[in-house]
Amino acid sequence: MKIEEYLSSLPSSIINGDDIELPDNTIRDMLKFAGLQEKDVFYHLGCGTGKGIAIAVQEFGVKKAIGIDSNKTKILEGQTFLKDKHITSGSLIHEDITISDMNDATVILFWFSDEKIIQTMTDRFKKLNPGCRIITIWGPLAGHMPDKVDFPFILNITPFKKAESLRQQMLAIFDTDCIDFAVAWEFADRYSKAISSRDSENDRFLTILQTLVIWINAKNLGVACGDDIPDPVKSYIGILKTFFNIEVEHLLK
Repeated sequence: MKIEEYLSSLPSSIINGDDIELPDNTIRDMLKFAGLQEKDVFYHLGCGTGKGIAIAVQEFGVKKAIGIDSNKTKILEGQTFLKDKHITSGSLIHEDITISDMNDATVILFWFSDEKIIQTMTDRFKKLNPGCRIITIWGPLAGHMPDKVDFPFILNITPFKKAESLRQQMLAIFDTDCIDFAVAWEFADRYSKAISSRDSENDRFLTILQTLVIWINAKNLGVACGDDIPDPVKSYIGILKTFFNIEVEHLLK
């Protein structure tokens, strides 16, 4: 089956990230990356059970921390979690993030895969006060250049800088003149480690998929190193097809 068919066969909660909560250490790394300070007002969009809010308050001492999530069960669990930890400057809201008020935000953690949500929120972020930092994972906000990169963490700061092309975005993210297999694997591995628990058995499979996605996108944008398909890429394409019945060759243009 084509990789699109494989992804569509997975539970929607996995694809849209509803069942994925970032590890605590990853959240800490992201908040350090954003330079979170005591004077900041922090919003975590898609906060789950609110561990990011607890970390922002207890370890970074932010003035205020707000978590927003559409999953009522997780919000209720998170509210109990914050209460048990006696956190009063952090709160959780059960709400659709596309209509939430976040005008006082100075730092926002935003990690979603739904393109409609990303575009809607990007338009909303543009209206926030100058200097607001938006932390994302994997890629910058659609159509805009990153202000800071420590892959897989990306930072956009308002007002946003328009990207001339996806090619320009990609080269800025990977900080290189061209992308070979080694670069694609290194960055895919960073992503896998950031979003997975340390004992995850699926890390290598995810890394293979993401490596191929990175390299194929680079090839299609004309920023891959060389004209030929590297032998490791050929090998992993074959492994996916032979052992997992997943076909990705059609993505090459």
